[in-house]
Amino acid sequence: MSTSAPTAPLRVGLIGYGLAGSVFHAPLVAATDGLALDTVVTSDPARQAQARAEFPDVRIAGTAAELWDRDLDLVVIASPNRTHVPLATTALEAGIPVVVDKPLAATAAEARALATLADRSGTFLSVFQNRRWDNDFLTLRRLIADGELGEVQRFESRFERWRPQLKGGWRESGAPEEIGGLLYDLGSHVVDQALVLFGPAVRVYAEADLRRPGAETDDDTFIAVTHANGVRSHLYVSATTAQLGPRFRVLGSRAGYVKYGLDPQEGALRDGLRPDGVLPWGEEPPHLWGRLGSGESPLTGGGIPVPTEQGDYPAYYAAVAAALRTGGPAPVTAAEAARCLDVLEAARRSSEQGVAVEIPAATSDSD
Repeated sequence: MSTSAPTAPLRVGLIGYGLAGSVFHAPLVAATDGLALDTVVTSDPARQAQARAEFPDVRIAGTAAELWDRDLDLVVIASPNRTHVPLATTALEAGIPVVVDKPLAATAAEARALATLADRSGTFLSVFQNRRWDNDFLTLRRLIADGELGEVQRFESRFERWRPQLKGGWRESGAPEEIGGLLYDLGSHVVDQALVLFGPAVRVYAEADLRRPGAETDDDTFIAVTHANGVRSHLYVSATTAQLGPRFRVLGSRAGYVKYGLDPQEGALRDGLRPDGVLPWGEEPPHLWGRLGSGESPLTGGGIPVPTEQGDYPAYYAAVAAALRTGGPAPVTAAEAARCLDVLEAARRSSEQGVAVEIPAATSDSD
């Protein structure tokens, strides 16, 4: 880590300028007080030109190897999944704080090894789980904390899309080393949210299917998680959903909450909008609010409209900057990522074997 003056912005190197790097990480880093996007690593000439156009002051590197001798305060790894562990290992061994896009690794064992390396070297390590700051998730956390639902019994979460044609690329590759497919992509989000809300998993059952012609890895997957506290999470991720279901359907002893539609922040970032304080960020119009109640369908006006909290992806990097300045905790830890990977690995085994997979209490309670 560099010896920047306390008031100087922390210099950030970003590895990868594809979807994750250009749409999420670069804009959010640039919008965070106390952080400065210093270097973007990409070997693609078109992406290099894009980065220069969007951030005229940024330096460009063709390979990650060029970063390690630069005076950086943080490295963000937003490159393909197969590179996460080796790049994070190199950064940590060099004593450089690291943020890694999800999934942190292919296995929980690899994630725990990175956590151990970070602890041993005293180096900051965090995992980018931006959907903990989705508007609907923040709303649901508030409803649960306020007791509006009573005792939650079942949590249904859907991250569904209608993409009947394959797009190609490593995300849809069936090569195991690529760590592709929806289970590790969108599944990382829905599983992480379920664990944050309801705690450790003890049992997992999953069905992972290849629906589209030519598909090499899962594109339509269901995961059932039994939590240690008895809550059951039913999680759906799909690229083949012609009619989208509710994003959340949460059933409790007192009431239920149903919410349709995705948080608007990804769409805003894709459209080139930035959380710069000029426009309202992460806000949702009233006609998209979820509904809270019992006994009636929200589609027929049942229940009470619940104002959706403001989405807040910028909060992640604000927390990273604060942690680097003060030595405080990471907003998302490698240990939490390992527990998520425990569930994803169990889901893969369950789908392959057609059985429910137990997660030992020693694993779910560890870290």
